[in-house]
Amino acid sequence: MSVEHHPVEPLPRGPVDSDVDLRIDGRAQRAHDPVILGAIAAGGAIGAAARYLVGLGWPTPPGGFPVSTLIINVVGCGLIGILMVLVTDVLTRQRLLRPFLGTGVLGGFTTFSTYAVDIQQLVTGRNAGIALLYLATTVVGALLAVRATVSATRALITWRSR
Repeated sequence: MSVEHHPVEPLPRGPVDSDVDLRIDGRAQRAHDPVILGAIAAGGAIGAAARYLVGLGWPTPPGGFPVSTLIINVVGCGLIGILMVLVTDVLTRQRLLRPFLGTGVLGGFTTFSTYAVDIQQLVTGRNAGIALLYLATTVVGALLAVRATVSATRALITWRSR
């Protein structure tokens, strides 16, 4: 019985955008492009500031339902759905649009880490019912928001192209 061995490619040494194949010429160099990193950083600052302002507008009382984080994540996921359709179907040559808006602004705006901490604090504070409602509402709301905005954006693009 013979065993066939296939060569294994080494793993990348740093963070990798899951949508980018770094084995394609030129893409590995762009992963550290200062212009792209600057666009991400600027967008991240804008997104994080917007998230902070929403949190100020809808503060969550201790043990209460985290409305602001729910709104942030559902709206952010909806906007990501619109953006992904635009950058893949319409604005395909806009090199900084996706890093600035997607990774930067919307990555800084959405906050699934706060979502996880909110759930932990609700459970620890003996508010398991609110935690479960929040957990389910966020996941379902975020997925529905992406689905709805992707479908609506594609329908609008198709309608406008007629």
